Amino acid sequence: METASSAIHHEPWNKGKIVGQKAPFKLKDIWALRVRLQMDGRVRELALFNLGIDSKLRGCDLVALKVRDVCHGEQVASRAIVLQHKTQRPVQFEITAATREVLAAWIKKAGLRSDDFLFPSRLHESPHLGTRQYARILGHWVTELGLDRADYGTHSMRRTKATLIYRRTKNLRAVQLLLGHSKLESTVRYLGIEVDDALEISEQTEI
Repeated sequence: METASSAIHHEPWNKGKIVGQKAPFKLKDIWALRVRLQMDGRVRELALFNLGIDSKLRGCDLVALKVRDVCHGEQVASRAIVLQHKTQRPVQFEITAATREVLAAWIKKAGLRSDDFLFPSRLHESPHLGTRQYARILGHWVTELGLDRADYGTHSMRRTKATLIYRRTKNLRAVQLLLGHSKLESTVRYLGIEVDDALEISEQTEI
């Protein structure tokens, strides 16, 4: 006999979609989108984009941030520490001057208080922006840049700064710390580099 619970069929969110490692954004794409959002006065989106790049957080952690997570009193902090939902490990990140400026502008425009979610949802059933809403917003950004949506996703935001830092420094340990990975192998896979090259670089950068 079929029960009510077994009769409910939930399709996977990624059914029919191409799933795999998503490409990080290039510097030219980052600046092109920032200019577009700024010129259009899309303060909320610019704040979301800049903080997504700076924080390197997973989408679920980014959308759940509260004002108090990034502010000391009325001032936006230059650094923040967030407990990751997936791993329950704290991760620290820098908030650049440009991001601090747009976050302050967004908080003031939206009239947000310390205990409020940084990116409130416009849907009644959710207190803050959902990961699917975030993914849709990012999809619009990708389209505006003339890129292929299949190649990019919310993890593109997480990977962007980590990839740029790795290319500049070749310091895997630093990137591992910035991403909050417990294992170096996770960072290697995330960056999409060869294991042998990673181990060689790791040995060269160890103190």
